[in-house]
Amino acid sequence: MQDSAGTDRDINDQDLTMDAAAAAAIMAEASDRARRRLQPNLRAFYAVRGAIWILGYGLIWLSVRGQHPFHGPNAGGYAAVVLISAAAVGLTAGQVQAETGLRGRSVLRRWAYILSVLAGFGAIFALEGALVRAGASPSVVGIFEASAPILVLGLLALARFSAERNWATAGLGLWMVLVAAVGGYAGPATAWAVGALAVGLAFLLAAAVEPRAPRA
Repeated sequence: MQDSAGTDRDINDQDLTMDAAAAAAIMAEASDRARRRLQPNLRAFYAVRGAIWILGYGLIWLSVRGQHPFHGPNAGGYAAVVLISAAAVGLTAGQVQAETGLRGRSVLRRWAYILSVLAGFGAIFALEGALVRAGASPSVVGIFEASAPILVLGLLALARFSAERNWATAGLGLWMVLVAAVGGYAGPATAWAVGALAVGLAFLLAAAVEPRAPRA
């Protein structure tokens, strides 16, 4: 009888051990599946952002090319700059949300990034107003309008790299800073074309080389 009771206890202990191991495996699989589901689709992110950038900057270039003397983009072109800014904020916020989650520090991190982007573009418009007030020529203001958004987003990308160690983000950020620094030498009108091609195609290239996200 004692041997039978001991055997039953051994069997029960084995069953409990197997149940615990199975539960741990199920939890690990569920966690891995949720992580893959929340992983951002960087290929789509880069592709859409590149297309938006080429379209927005390209339209502005078409509106200012051939201006003699140069007087800058019209109201529609300037509205395109605002749309590009809004698209950049919206897309990047979606990427940050997918990367960081939905609660706690993730929410604070996402909002900190969004507010940083908005503050950067707000500073651009404020500085542009100061340039106009100080008597800067339309050519100087045009170069600033074309280069400043690229510079702000490039610096923010480099700032993200310092926190995330994402080399693709770092490469894009450094490239955007370089484009902003030298693109203005092409002139107030051509600087828009340089920004459209140099930045937009860089995003499309990043989309092409980015590995496909694993399926959930």
